[in-house]
Amino acid sequence: MQQPDGLPAEIDLSRPSAARVYDYFLGGAHNFDIDRQLADQIAAMTPNLPATMRAGREFLRRAVHALLDAGIEQFLDIGSGIPTVGNVHEVAQAANPKARVVYVDIDPVAVAHSRELLAGNESTGVIHADLRDPERILTEARKLDLLDFDRPLGILLAGVVHFVPDTDRPGDILATLRAATASGSYLVISHSTFEDQPQEMLDAQRLSARTATEITLRSRAEITAFFGDWTIVEPGVVHMELWRPDSPSEATADGQRFGAFGGVARNDRPAG
Repeated sequence: MQQPDGLPAEIDLSRPSAARVYDYFLGGAHNFDIDRQLADQIAAMTPNLPATMRAGREFLRRAVHALLDAGIEQFLDIGSGIPTVGNVHEVAQAANPKARVVYVDIDPVAVAHSRELLAGNESTGVIHADLRDPERILTEARKLDLLDFDRPLGILLAGVVHFVPDTDRPGDILATLRAATASGSYLVISHSTFEDQPQEMLDAQRLSARTATEITLRSRAEITAFFGDWTIVEPGVVHMELWRPDSPSEATADGQRFGAFGGVARNDRPAG
């Protein structure tokens, strides 16, 4: 397959990318035929999947606003994906121009486009790294000199932990990230689940095995465990569209239809 101009040679266009499929569902332009083919196949099985992707983005937006309201001014967004409307830096800096954001992604296309988009924004940075190597993420983040790990930090893991299989010990990965933060920090997680889901949704999610990042569906209890001993804030770990919805009408909607839980927790460990 011929490589489009401007793309790094190491990008594999013979296999769909989860980040590019996600970009396609959100209406982005950074995807290719191989990604659109898989996306259309998934959408044919689950017509509400584009709405699910948007619900995930809306959950992240509400969570970022909640952290801003709590005084958080710096964010580490791991698994950030390809830039689309409503990125964390856009949301955060609209409310607080001093907010700093470091994006991390494993997909070279996502990283390349992020760096292009963020050129000139001195309050943002981009790291090409794998969530499964948290020590490297923390080291590279410190090198950027944008985040102060001695002050409260927001770690965002929106729709990414479910790409880490149990064999890679995601609980240990999350523990490493939590341990690096100061008291008053927050952790945001959204994660796909098999609970309360129809079989066609489960079948569609399993098509992710055709990408380099297969999804592992987990229970609410398993997802809750990723927060460790941090204090989970209200309303708890819930179907993500029910996490602090913008209007009461959204709160009464069928909270199971998007197949993912979302939650936010605070590090209440005493300082020092």
